[in-house]
Amino acid sequence: MSRLTLHTLASAPEASQPFVERAIAANGFLPNLIGVLANAPVALETYLTVAGINARASLTLAEREVVQITAARIHGCDFCIAGHTAVALKKASISTDNVRALQHGTPLNDARLEALRRFAGAAIATRGKVDQQDYEAFTAAGYNQAQALEVLLGISLATLCNFANSLAGTPVNPELQPYLEGAI
Repeated sequence: MSRLTLHTLASAPEASQPFVERAIAANGFLPNLIGVLANAPVALETYLTVAGINARASLTLAEREVVQITAARIHGCDFCIAGHTAVALKKASISTDNVRALQHGTPLNDARLEALRRFAGAAIATRGKVDQQDYEAFTAAGYNQAQALEVLLGISLATLCNFANSLAGTPVNPELQPYLEGAI
């Protein structure tokens, strides 16, 4: 049971309704995260705006999903792990083995994505004070300075979602339950 109101399109504050409609159209259902964020129209707008900006980053969809699942795992957000696992498998073409590894925080069998996973984890653990060795491993994998900042952008997006879900106790939608850790 959610601690915060889990809005529907009908119950959402008027200022949130256009964003809720957009989420339903994009997903085919109303993700419970959107229903929670609808309590604060500015929070919902921020989430959707930053998600749109993040989607324009030079990081590929697969790379952005590595960041999102890594952050969700570290922050303990089952909802976001499930949601981003669905995207990783269905749209980003990340292998099932690598998605399982992301869910468990274990090494990936793709060296470039592994360098990204490690860098994102280090950035979260150190609040951005990544040591030189971790930064050099990231750049040695072919990433650049702009992409280091794009990782932080992805982490900022994840932090809003992960913390909102933790505060609310957001239940995982039935559509996303097959993507929970241990289900794939």
